[in-house]
Amino acid sequence: MSRHPFKQGRVARLVVIAASSAAFALSLCGCQTTASSDITGSLGDKAEASPSADPRRDVDTYRERYRANPKDPNVALQYGKALRATGERSQAVAVLEQAAIANPKNKALLAGYGRALADNGNFQQAFDVLNQAHSPEDPDWRILSAQGAVLDQLGRYDEAKQYYASALKIVPDEPSVLSNLGLSYLLSKDLAKAEETLRRAHSLQKSDPRVRMNLAVVLSLEGRGTEAEGIVKAELPPEEASAKVAELKRLLTKKEASSERGARAN
Repeated sequence: MSRHPFKQGRVARLVVIAASSAAFALSLCGCQTTASSDITGSLGDKAEASPSADPRRDVDTYRERYRANPKDPNVALQYGKALRATGERSQAVAVLEQAAIANPKNKALLAGYGRALADNGNFQQAFDVLNQAHSPEDPDWRILSAQGAVLDQLGRYDEAKQYYASALKIVPDEPSVLSNLGLSYLLSKDLAKAEETLRRAHSLQKSDPRVRMNLAVVLSLEGRGTEAEGIVKAELPPEEASAKVAELKRLLTKKEASSERGARAN
């Protein structure tokens, strides 16, 4: 029998909440843009991975271009990206859906559309669209990783890990894929594997704030708050470090309170 039943029970409840809540996973993925909606990591062309300094200005810019030519796949992609960055997820889906109908063979557009669907919570549809965005003969590791993230949201953790494994065969030790895999282990309630995988991702890309936050969450769930805070603060200016630590504590406090309410209700 464990000598720390309360602590283990608390961690178990938090992880169960993580496994059953898509919103928790969205938060864990960190904030790549101004909206905490990116569950799929790096996907598509390299420009997609670099957030704009002013996405709202981008929305205004690309709205006019999109209205002038709504069937232009590149304009639709950039407009959809800007909409997603400002939290206008449903609008992003609508824009990319229309462009995808007009350009059904455009792989980059389908990838962006699938990603927008995932951000909007349309997980099964997102998976189906992402399936159309690449072929087994020419696999794209970014799309494979995105499909894994979507499967995690659907609770299909074993299948998700197979997609991450396929992605890692193409790009061994890619930090963004390892980060998604680490979250998959967390959602399937394997904290030890989650920590091991996220530490590996962190060692390869210490500057990625998403990887740092994901690892810090796992360490916090394991009861190692001091170490978690140290990782969150690493390489950040003091004010930003304090804000990130506060964000971590708010996330964990909120989820702990939710799990305690659920336990009482049962």
